[in-house]
Amino acid sequence: MTSSSTRTGGPRVLLYSDDQTVRAQVRTAVGPRLRAHAPEIDWLEVATAAAVVDAADRERWDLVVLDGEADKAGGMGLARQLKNEIYECPPVLVLTGRAEDAWLASWSLADAVVPRPLDSVALQSAVAGLLAGATV
Repeated sequence: MTSSSTRTGGPRVLLYSDDQTVRAQVRTAVGPRLRAHAPEIDWLEVATAAAVVDAADRERWDLVVLDGEADKAGGMGLARQLKNEIYECPPVLVLTGRAEDAWLASWSLADAVVPRPLDSVALQSAVAGLLAGATV
């Protein structure tokens, strides 16, 4: 589990994937902040489903980003679990394996879906929209 070392006052995002390269792709695509002169995003990266549930239980998040293609515990099942178990669950963004999986992601109760291959503009737009309270 890694986290930014200082609290920035920016949005807090919980990012789950068992693949470190996927986590890096998401952070690179979104960027360090949502727009120029905005506070930096405070990321917490986790690699296991247990860490997601623990972090969601212990702390408040502005957004949760889940890898729908993660091994053992995919993001779609985790999204549904969080939506059903966390009081005032934050918005959840699920990364799917392909655009055709959006129908399955709707079962997960995700607030937004971004398919692979990850498009930086689509991903950044989805994150910004969810953080602004918009439905993407």
